[in-house]
Parts: sequence; C-alpha cells; structure tokens
Amino acid sequence: MGLLSSKNSKTKQARILLLGLDSAGKSTLLYKLKLAKNISTLPTIGFNVEMIQLEKNLSLTIWDVGGQEKMRTVWDHYCENTDGLMYVVDSTDKQRLKDSSRELEHILKNEHIKNVPVVLLANKQDVPGALTAEDITRMFKVKKLCSDRNWYVQPCCAITGDGLMEGFRKLTGFVKSHMKSRGDRNKSRLN
Repeated sequence: MGLLSSKNSKTKQARILLLGLDSAGKSTLLYKLKLAKNISTLPTIGFNVEMIQLEKNLSLTIWDVGGQEKMRTVWDHYCENTDGLMYVVDSTDKQRLKDSSRELEHILKNEHIKNVPVVLLANKQDVPGALTAEDITRMFKVKKLCSDRNWYVQPCCAITGDGLMEGFRKLTGFVKSHMKSRGDRNKSRLN
C-alpha cells in the first residue's frame, strides 16, 4: 500500500544541507521560515532536520548541521544524496570570514555535492556595518568556486525574515532544475 500511495503522490523530495559556522544564524532562520516566528535557539550540537514545503510539488528536507569547529569535521558525512546547499554567513563577523570561506571551499570539493546548486545567505543585514551580498560574493570567491553549478548570494536577516523566502525560493528553483537534469542524465544512461 505504501508504494501505491507514494506513486500517486506528485510531490518530490529534495535533501538540502544547511551549513555555516556556529552563530551564523542557521537554526534561527530555519525556524523563522518553518514557523514564521522568532524562537530562541541554542547552539546546535549535532543536527536538526525539518521539512518545509514552499511549492506544492517539492518538499525540502533540511539538514541543519552544527557549525562548531568539532562538528565541521563531520560535515562531509552529510553530503551524500544532497540536492542543494544553503550556506549561511554571519555578515558582521569579520574576524571569522576567512574561516567561513575556507569551510565553504572545503565542502564544495566534496564529490557527493559536485554540481549541486548553492545559495549563500548573507545573514544579519539588520546590523550596521554588515557586509553586503556583493562583498560576500567577492570575499568568498563564489564566482570561481561555484563556476560548475548554479549559485546565488542572498542578503537576509534571520530575525526579521527579510530575504529568507527569496533565498529559499532561489534554491528551490535551482534544485528543481538540478533534479530534472540529473533525471534526464540517468534516463539517457539506461537507454
């Protein structure tokens, strides 16, 4: 029975990996998007998994993995079967931007997410002195690092929700296109 009902369902599932350094705002923005309200979050030890459906035919399973230094060493283990990467940057934490950029560069080299679309969220835009999306694009060398995939840098504020929906909609569009092209490639291999 389970197979029959899943065949009738037109909703596709996409696995999204939500990464970034600790205190970048990953969990805050995830729950702002899911619950449409602010909740107090604690540093994520391990991971949170939430499902969000922005469109009727695509459901996103979002893996919010902790960003503490010890957790970053296991990020690679979460990459398999990933359809999209959402990377959150604290646009006000200028002291750790190099660390964040280095971590993004490292994760993009993972074979399991080769060609997977990426959206960077330039978070904390409500704070005076926050770097712009253009600054983040340049400092993180996104054009070079993501030349083999769809990418976008979205300014946002996890607390107010500004820019979150736009960023996730952009990623959703990229993911749908990526899943379709991957499906087309798989079909051509079978023929």
